[in-house]
Amino acid sequence: MTLALPAADTVAHSDNEVRLIAAALLGIAAIIVLIVWRKMHPFLALTLGSAVLAVVAGIPLTDTFTAFTDGLGSTVGSVGTLIAFGAIIGRLLIDSGGADQIVDTVLARTPGPRLPWAMALIAFVVGIPLFFEVGIVLLIPVVMIVARRAGRPLILLGVPAMAGLSALHGLVPPHPGPLLAIDAVGADLGLTLGLGLLVAVPTVIIAGPVAARFMARWVPIEAPEPLGGDDEEREGTRPSFAASVAVILLPVVLMLLRTVVETVAPEDTTNLFVHAALFIGQPIVALLVTVLVAMYVFGFRLGLDTNRVTDRVGASLGPIAGILLIVGAGGGFKQTLVDSGIATIIASWIQHAAVPTLLAAWLVAVAVRLATGSATVATITAAGIMAPLATGMPSVEVALLVLAIGAGSVFLSHVNDAGFWLVKEYFGMSVGQTFRTWSLMETLLSVTAMVVICVIAIAFGVF
Repeated sequence: MTLALPAADTVAHSDNEVRLIAAALLGIAAIIVLIVWRKMHPFLALTLGSAVLAVVAGIPLTDTFTAFTDGLGSTVGSVGTLIAFGAIIGRLLIDSGGADQIVDTVLARTPGPRLPWAMALIAFVVGIPLFFEVGIVLLIPVVMIVARRAGRPLILLGVPAMAGLSALHGLVPPHPGPLLAIDAVGADLGLTLGLGLLVAVPTVIIAGPVAARFMARWVPIEAPEPLGGDDEEREGTRPSFAASVAVILLPVVLMLLRTVVETVAPEDTTNLFVHAALFIGQPIVALLVTVLVAMYVFGFRLGLDTNRVTDRVGASLGPIAGILLIVGAGGGFKQTLVDSGIATIIASWIQHAAVPTLLAAWLVAVAVRLATGSATVATITAAGIMAPLATGMPSVEVALLVLAIGAGSVFLSHVNDAGFWLVKEYFGMSVGQTFRTWSLMETLLSVTAMVVICVIAIAFGVF
C-alpha cells in the first residue's frame, strides 16, 4: 500500500480512500463506544479515538499524536481564551445578583398569560454569556417559583426557558460549540453571531412558548417545592437591570459593529474610528473589554474590594477546566481528520452528491449527536468533516454552515445525554415525560433552526 507524501503542514498517511474512510468510521466508533458504553470522560475518549483514526489511516506510530497535539494547542489558544472570558462574565453576573435583577424586573412587568414568553426572553438574554449547565442551574429554581406562585403548569414555563438556553448553546458564540465550529471552518465570528441571533429568535418562539402550550397538556405536572424552601432575596446591593443587560450585550454589540464596519468601510481607509472598531470588535478584545467592565459594574461599583472580585474571577475558571480539555481534544480530533486526508475525501463526496452542503452539515451533526449524546462531539466531528468545503465559500455561507452544524448538534437529546437526566431530575419527570417534553423540544428546535437557516441561505442566494 502506498503512502502519500506529507505536505508541509501535515503528516504521512495512506492514500487509499477505502482505508481512510474505514479509519474515520473506526475513530468515531471508538469515541462512541468509550463515551456511551464505557462511560469514559470525553477528553480521554477523543484522545483515544484520534489515536485509532491515525493508526488505521496509516500515519506512522511516531506521528500518531502530532496532528492531535497541534489541533489541541491551536484550539485551546483560540477558543479556550474566549470560553474563559465568558465564564468570568457569567460568574460575576450571577454572584453580583445581576441575573436575579434581570429575572425579577422582567417578571414584575409581565402579566400571567405572557409568562412563557417572559421565561423565554429571560433565558435568551441571560443565556448569552452563560454555559448551558450553569443556565439550567440558575433558571430552573426560578421557573419552579414562578410556576408555583402563578399557578401555572411547570412545563408551560419550563420549556420556553430551556428552549432559550439550548438555542443559545447551539447557535450563538461565545458558547463552546459555535466557537469551535467557527475556528474549524474559518467563519467570521461577528457575522456568525449576528446570523445566529437572527436564527435563534424564531427558533426559540416556536420550540419554546408555542410548543409549550401543547406539551403542558401532555405532561400536566405542578411545580415542586424548590430545594431549601422558597426563594429569598439576595442580600446586599444588586446592579440595575439596565447595567446588567448592557454588560451582557456589550460583546455582542462590539463584534457586530466590527462586522458592519468591515462590510461598508474601504479596505485602505485611514479613518481612526474604523480602525478602532476593527480592533475592539475582535472577539478576544471584545470579551476582554467586557470582562473589565463586568469587574467594575458587578464588583467595584457595588463596593467589593479587589480581593473579593479577584476571588470571584478565580472561582469562575476552575469549573471550566474540563470543558477546555474536551474542546481542545475535539480540536485535536478535528485536526487528525484533516491532516489524514479523510475530511477532504468526505467533503469531496458531499460536494459531488445531490445533498446541499448546509443540509449535509446538519445531517452529519445529527448522526453524531444521536450516537454520542454530546453536542460538543457532534460539532467537533461535523466541523472537521465540513472544513475543506468551507474553503472559497462566501462569508455568509460559511457562517450559515456553522449554524447548520450547531442546529444538528442539539437534535433529540435522549438517554445518552447528560442534559436529558439533568432536566429530568430537576423537573421531577419520568423518562417518558422527559421524552415528550425536553427531547421533543430539542428536536423541534433543531429542525426549526435548520429551516430558518435554509430560508436565510435562499435569501442570500447561497443555497
